[in-house]
Amino acid sequence: MDSDLIPVRKLNQFVYCPRLAYLQWVQSEWAENEFTAEGTWVHRRVDGREGWLPDPDQESDFRRQARSVTLSAPVEGLVAKLDLIDASAAEAMPVEYKRGSPPPQPSDLVQLTAQAMVLRENGWKVERGFFYYAETRERVEVLFDHELIQRTRAAASGLREMVARSLPPPPLQASPKCSGCSLAPVCLPDETLLLQSQRAPDEVRQLLAPSDHALPLYLQTQGLSVGISGEVLEIREKGHTVANARFIDTSQLCLFGNIQVSTQAVREMAQRDIPICYFSYGGWFSAMTTGMAHRNVELRQAQYRCAFDSTACLRLASRLVSSKIQNSRTFLRRNARHLDPAVLAELKRLISSAERAESLPTLLGLEGMAGRIYFQSFPQMLKNQEFLDQGGFDSSTRNRRPPKDPLNALFSFVYSLLVKEMTVICWSIGLDPYQGFYHQPRYGKPALALDLMEDFRVLIADSSVLTMVNNQVVDIRDFQRVGDGVTLTTAARRRVTEAFERRMQEQARHPWFDYRLSYRRIIYVQTRLLARHLCGEIPEFPPFLTR
Repeated sequence: MDSDLIPVRKLNQFVYCPRLAYLQWVQSEWAENEFTAEGTWVHRRVDGREGWLPDPDQESDFRRQARSVTLSAPVEGLVAKLDLIDASAAEAMPVEYKRGSPPPQPSDLVQLTAQAMVLRENGWKVERGFFYYAETRERVEVLFDHELIQRTRAAASGLREMVARSLPPPPLQASPKCSGCSLAPVCLPDETLLLQSQRAPDEVRQLLAPSDHALPLYLQTQGLSVGISGEVLEIREKGHTVANARFIDTSQLCLFGNIQVSTQAVREMAQRDIPICYFSYGGWFSAMTTGMAHRNVELRQAQYRCAFDSTACLRLASRLVSSKIQNSRTFLRRNARHLDPAVLAELKRLISSAERAESLPTLLGLEGMAGRIYFQSFPQMLKNQEFLDQGGFDSSTRNRRPPKDPLNALFSFVYSLLVKEMTVICWSIGLDPYQGFYHQPRYGKPALALDLMEDFRVLIADSSVLTMVNNQVVDIRDFQRVGDGVTLTTAARRRVTEAFERRMQEQARHPWFDYRLSYRRIIYVQTRLLARHLCGEIPEFPPFLTR
């Protein structure tokens, strides 16, 4: 099919909301909600090809119907998939199925008129068409006059001009259309306008669901296998099904160690955009299986341009490092007992220095200094004195690869889970998780995921670790020494994973938009805002700072 032909469905979207058309057609974004699902259900009768059309030049008094017919019109520059064509040699009438009720919307009238134009170019006489509304079971007739034809051609011309631009159209201003749009979490209309200084904070509507209904599935028992049966994943042990999980409830499949996945399961999960994340037995995030990469190549081009622009790269890196230090300072101020005021004063000085840093190496040094101060003060937040007395933490330094003490082993494992989350979200949005701005690319290191982690290390990972130790979710007996390092036992790793997921589902107030979301949704919003910044829609990337 000629790629320059405009799909009539996109013409409908352009008239309804130009930004929606750009996001779906140019950036290949798609999201499901109850309205799109209802539309799919309404169209079930006409989505399968059925019937046949007589030749428009053939003399016949018999009327024929054909469903799900695709026709193109190169002169008009359109291609259409028609729900239903009611035709005889004398006349053809397009019928478009809609889920709602009359009257027809302007965007729907353009869509039906474009279908008539396609039919006319293919030799049919077309004077009228119909909408069928599933909610009221009404059939509404439309006459294709000159005004409708001209309006449709003008819309097609406007869509072509929009596609030629490098930026999506601006969001609609306070439009009720946004509330029912499945792409509202992608578009972020009010959030984008706020960050463009075109909207007040108290005017930002919460168009995002507070939490995700689908969650990661973690499997840690060695020797398990995963297959599929209908709409569920089957988890098997020695050939017997021991558990199952519905695809609709699963956002990721996370496998630790030696767990097998059938080819059928891998293919089905790739088609449904459910990533499979592989961890080593000890919890090191090592690989990910996904479907095809996101088709929004212009976002990755913008990412690479920024990464190779030293000024833009440094500006982003400074924001990330300064916000990380600021969140660390707030965390210590809230939770540490008998904290020396000089610690907070020094961290405040380092925040200011990071904001004014003139190079990435300088930033790296500032982050290192802040990290040493933070981890040396970390024991003052621990209430489980027994854990410390039994050698649970060497507070002189943060050690890893391998971690030398239980608390550092806990940090490493939870950081690995958080890196996985960041990598999955970057990939799903269309960013390259391996091209960062502060963390420089290195083989096998998801640099962008590590960049985006900076705002959330303390808020999600360190907070989870502190809660687990203070509430004795883990103790010294949950760790074992392996070679030169320390690692968690399998049973403890399950408890830690559960605690991490509880934290990811906890809701917090977004400091810029003043509504509450789960931390997982907040990470998604922040990554979307980074994409908006990289593409030039918002002037600065807003860091996530705890209050």
